[in-house]
Amino acid sequence: MIKVIDLFAGPGGLGEGFTAFKTENGKLPFSIIASVEKEASAHRTLTLRSFYRKFKKNCVPNEYYQYIQGEITRETLFSLYPKESEAALEETLQEPKSLGTDNLEIHSTIKQRLGKEEEFRVVIGGPPCQAYSLAGRAKNMNDQKYNAKEDIRNFLYKEYLNILCIVNPQVFVMENVKGILSSSIDGEKLFPRIINDLQNPSKAIKNLDGANYKIYSLVKPALDPLNPYYKDTSDFVIKSEAYGIPQSRHRVILLGVREDIKKIPSTLIPTEPVNIEQVIGDLPRLRSGLSKNDDTTENWNEIISEFIKSMPKQLSQLKFNDVAQRVTGFKSKQLLNLTRGALVYKDGKLKKSKLPKTLHDWVLDPKLKSILNHETRGHIVEDLRRYLFCTAFAQEYSERENPNPKSHEFPDFLAPDHKNWKSGKFTDRFRVQAKGKYATTITCHISKDGHYFIHYDPLQCRSITVREAARIQTFPDNYFFEGNRTQQYVQVGNAVPSYLANQISKIVYELFT
Repeated sequence: MIKVIDLFAGPGGLGEGFTAFKTENGKLPFSIIASVEKEASAHRTLTLRSFYRKFKKNCVPNEYYQYIQGEITRETLFSLYPKESEAALEETLQEPKSLGTDNLEIHSTIKQRLGKEEEFRVVIGGPPCQAYSLAGRAKNMNDQKYNAKEDIRNFLYKEYLNILCIVNPQVFVMENVKGILSSSIDGEKLFPRIINDLQNPSKAIKNLDGANYKIYSLVKPALDPLNPYYKDTSDFVIKSEAYGIPQSRHRVILLGVREDIKKIPSTLIPTEPVNIEQVIGDLPRLRSGLSKNDDTTENWNEIISEFIKSMPKQLSQLKFNDVAQRVTGFKSKQLLNLTRGALVYKDGKLKKSKLPKTLHDWVLDPKLKSILNHETRGHIVEDLRRYLFCTAFAQEYSERENPNPKSHEFPDFLAPDHKNWKSGKFTDRFRVQAKGKYATTITCHISKDGHYFIHYDPLQCRSITVREAARIQTFPDNYFFEGNRTQQYVQVGNAVPSYLANQISKIVYELFT
């Protein structure tokens, strides 16, 4: 068994990839002994998934499915399987815990579970990225009181170093946003310092001698495999779309290998790109909600039908003739009977999936008779009209690399009431996840509004659901996200795509064999 410590675990994307890895003889070599997560709803998700893993895949009890389908309570489920539920809570430290705040308890628990020094150990996880992300840094620049030196998020990687010193793993995997490469404090780039500290965590934290690590890229062979170095820091960036993940998600993922491990790690193998239609096209069609109107299917049908009827004339008058013809082609009869949520599959099963072979068995679960976390959010009527225009525009200009309308391509009658709308700052305020292309990066910002994540189907007139975001993040359909919808979106947006993590786990496993 290879013991795994999962730090800053979120809902468990990295951990899912590792624990689901199978050897050629069907064994599951990775086992999580501790998952650390501070946010309460993510911790509930993490614990539930740990409970699921306590059973062999074909032996997951029916009561698990009853719970995630809303038929029994969590308390009932856990009371029926006390051994497995207690093991799951033990894995996730019983309750939310925060590195930097609850260190005494976290460190003590991990030390107790490590076992013998010679046993195989892996540390995985990525410190929270808000302080490194480009969006986060832009926000901080506008805050006159912000002091980078006092922002604890800039130094949470040192909590990661603390765990490396305690665990002394043979291998670690550390993930973060691409913005970490350019982040700096007082003119000093942080990334070179982080690399240097990861090479010798004991020296960085305690100024003591300890295990040294070689830091490898997972996508580029090192110029000198025995003493790895790279031409550019961008060599550490994984472009997820190149590895079977249906989104343009670019993340820095570092592979640390203890210097006494003589094997040279391999790199990820590129695969055919997967587009958004392949991963969400089989999910039930839904209508958007109406946040400031009477939210009924009949009222929604009437509003969208009126848009389809009136918008072409308005667009033609403003010389948007091609898009006007697209809207004219939409048939309002296809709006009938759409609901906001889809719990039970139509006729008890999902329609035929277009998932590629690599993801088919990974995502689908034949025991699942309903679709989870698949409910739309509400939108104001003005945004529904913009969504209809944007999806028609994206269809008309599908040959463009980015088929979405820029702010200057919006007709005035659809323009939002922003004084800087045409300043260039809102170039991509509305963005369709275009049919036939992979999605843009799923981020936690999806929890705030859906303008950047518009579904490609014009007649659904909505942003994507939590389940659709989870599919794009390659979470299995039986992965249930706890909390309210906003919390679910945040969990999914912050996660590492689980299928990408699974591919990384194969590279890690090979270092032990």
